[in-house]
Amino acid sequence: MPPAQPPATPGEKVTEMTYAILPDRMPPIPADELTDEQRKAVADITSGLRGEIRGPYWPILRSPGFLMSVHRVGEYTRYHCKLDHRINEMATLMGARAWTQQYAWNAHYGKAVKAGLAPATLDALAEGRRPANMQQDEAVLYDFVTEVLANKSVSDATYASAVAQFGEEGVIDILGIVGYYSMLAMIMNVARTGFTDGRPLPLIPTPVQLKSMMPGTASPNDYTMHPSQAKEFDGRT
Repeated sequence: MPPAQPPATPGEKVTEMTYAILPDRMPPIPADELTDEQRKAVADITSGLRGEIRGPYWPILRSPGFLMSVHRVGEYTRYHCKLDHRINEMATLMGARAWTQQYAWNAHYGKAVKAGLAPATLDALAEGRRPANMQQDEAVLYDFVTEVLANKSVSDATYASAVAQFGEEGVIDILGIVGYYSMLAMIMNVARTGFTDGRPLPLIPTPVQLKSMMPGTASPNDYTMHPSQAKEFDGRT
């Protein structure tokens, strides 16, 4: 008679499940339904580096005046911010991870790798853990942003470390980047802005209760951008 098998530990119990992507609450607006103010906002934005309205800008277009203000903030964080692009992208992804924002994470993962962030660092951020082997400025950024998101402020020691590394201007830019992408995340999460084209979603919810049932199907090479989205990043390679 074979020996009795020990009961599975909680970590070994896996329930396989499928999920459905809920419908977009604020999808793209047909051109013939745009108001004059919306049409002007679309023309202003599509004539620039963005090339077209995509992602969070479709729900925000419901308030065209707000859209134009948001667009200017986005242009600053993307094209004019003095922070190292690697740090800019890490702050962006930390904001996206905090809100489990699939679209923003997907859009910036490849850019972060191209900017010099190690895929292992991004994998750790995706899993909600502190990355190992970070560069000094990355570690300072991680501690600063993590403390802000957890405590809604930072201690004197963390603040002093961030100012020593990035200067006061850099600290404000970091807060602005995390705040900007947190705002976009809130909007897209509420609007249920569409993302997937059949690939597994890149982020799992935290606390972690789910995992991909298809390991290896999502890799850095899978985080590709639409050509118009790639145009948006021209000049920040």
